[in-house]
Amino acid sequence: MNYWHFVAMGTILFWGTSFVSTKVLLNHEFSAVEIFTIRFVVTYLILLAASHKQFRCKQWRDELILFICGIAGCTLYFWAENTALGLSPSSNVSLIVCTNPLLIMIFGGIIYKSERLCKRQILGCLITLVGMVLVVLNGKFILKLSPLGDMLAFGSACVWAVYSLAIRPLHSKYSTLFITRKVFFYGAVTSLPIMLLESRSIPWQNFAEPVVTLNFLALTVFSSLFGYLIWNKVLKQLGTVLASNYIYGIPLVTIITAVIALGERITPMAIAGTAAIIAGMIMAEWKKSP
Repeated sequence: MNYWHFVAMGTILFWGTSFVSTKVLLNHEFSAVEIFTIRFVVTYLILLAASHKQFRCKQWRDELILFICGIAGCTLYFWAENTALGLSPSSNVSLIVCTNPLLIMIFGGIIYKSERLCKRQILGCLITLVGMVLVVLNGKFILKLSPLGDMLAFGSACVWAVYSLAIRPLHSKYSTLFITRKVFFYGAVTSLPIMLLESRSIPWQNFAEPVVTLNFLALTVFSSLFGYLIWNKVLKQLGTVLASNYIYGIPLVTIITAVIALGERITPMAIAGTAAIIAGMIMAEWKKSP
């Protein structure tokens, strides 16, 4: 298997555990907007320290694309997802948000001819989707309809698809480090006003607690810095559609982390879903023999 498939799995590991870190910070009086805004600002400053020779794109059109990617892949995605979690059951949000690989598969195949999948790969993606549903439900069949929250969750899936597809042409023009730094710059700039509109004091004093500092570091260094840097490289190496199929594995990582860290229970349904996710990914990711 291509080396980059294992790298993609590592990124999903970072992102899957981020939900638990976010939950810990929410329990320590930080708002969802404060959490992702601080993440974006700190991540951008780290990337700026590592790469500061080039500040602007070669063309204004590319700058506009990165502006759209920063808003879509950072600000709008996290704002819509976190707001949806306050309006809809988490199972609804998880299921809807994790449909974005399906959206990417559909629109990626329409926009880019090289991203079109064969029938076996499409079947593998669909099997993985079914497995993801089983993992998220984890033995709970109660799904309550919440129109506004569900629409916001679907919106977050859509903006991540926009990010994934819009950023694709830039990989041949700029380095992954430059692209990621610009994305976080625009993410930080557009999320700061949302945080200020909350009109509340940020509980900076809580950083004195090691659990807060460590979870913020985990979100900033692993989920944001390494996560986006590696993921942008994975999108370039594997293709947007195939790489995005790994996103179905996020609920799997989340539930395993929750079992270990929070003592949550895993059911036979989730185990069956895990098997389906793995089988579907193998079908989707393995290239057809010539």
